[in-house]
Amino acid sequence: MEAGAGFDAVLLAGGRARRFGADKPAAPAGGRTLIEWTAAAVPDASRLIVVGPRRDVLPGAVVVREDPPGAGPVPALRAGLAEVRAPRLALLAADLPFLRPRHIAVLLEAAGERAGAVLVDGQGREQWLAGCWHTGALRTALAGYAGASLHGLLEPLRPATVALPPGTRPAWYDCDTPEQLAAADRLL
Repeated sequence: MEAGAGFDAVLLAGGRARRFGADKPAAPAGGRTLIEWTAAAVPDASRLIVVGPRRDVLPGAVVVREDPPGAGPVPALRAGLAEVRAPRLALLAADLPFLRPRHIAVLLEAAGERAGAVLVDGQGREQWLAGCWHTGALRTALAGYAGASLHGLLEPLRPATVALPPGTRPAWYDCDTPEQLAAADRLL
């Protein structure tokens, strides 16, 4: 995968946020909403595709919904992928306040000739919603997949894994609870 080739970004922003109890992507942290932080990590994306309800914070984004709304990450990926035009894409959760363009560049480079690349957290676990992929590889995988698990879809593609240096602001950190959001807000 050439580092200079174009890419689109797909932000999954339509989950139920059971542990969070509110519209998580619209939650503020450090003077921006979580979805704005994530979108800021992909300023070079040819298209920004948001899968979830329409929010007024990202003008110019292509907004689509999974069917049915809130059905989970695999139907959301299907809906977002239908809008992708570039040969590769960044697939991201909409609640990644510490993700930066340099992390996306590392993922795009790491994908190389593989299907894609994903960040791993401090315990070495793949973060399936913090990765970059070849569009064709995802389309092929989705065409033959009937499951509901993003792990079940993506893990067999054997993406490159990227571990970033440890720090207080890990790029893979997502805000699943109000407490995690408060911790991110303090660090931002």
